[in-house]
Amino acid sequence: MNTKVTFGGNPVTLIGNEISIGDKAPGFNVINDDLKPVTLGDFKGKVKLLSLFPSIDTGVCSMQTRKFNTEAAQFGDKVAFLAISADLPFALKRFCGAEGIDNLVPLSDHKEMDFGQKYGFHISELRLLARGVVIIDQNDTIQYIEVVPEIGNEPNYDAAINKLKELV
Repeated sequence: MNTKVTFGGNPVTLIGNEISIGDKAPGFNVINDDLKPVTLGDFKGKVKLLSLFPSIDTGVCSMQTRKFNTEAAQFGDKVAFLAISADLPFALKRFCGAEGIDNLVPLSDHKEMDFGQKYGFHISELRLLARGVVIIDQNDTIQYIEVVPEIGNEPNYDAAINKLKELV
């Protein structure tokens, strides 16, 4: 993937397929916090915001999850908000339970790194996902992609939410 990403100012390597706006969204396999398989097809017919981050147990990742959880409330069931990381499902469940995160679906790519590979967010050196946001419309076409250049920075929430408002 040609996207340049740093972690603490040091370059990291993103591996997997490079996605583009207008592409058909690749199907993916992840697991939920009950260790059950979840696929893109489980959200068929909905607009989907995928909030991607390295680890829920870090400050920026937890802020990102709280922010999108708050934003999700205004969309109701029109948009599926998916929080995807390579964290263990148990960590995601613990965090979301403790923080009252109930407007988004926490999903783990830990088992296979299938999402990371198919969307080009897999950080080779760390076996984590890069930080970013992907928005997929109800026809499963990619409408928005942000790969945050420095993993320690937050995504552009306003741009993502504005794109969602255009789509619903």
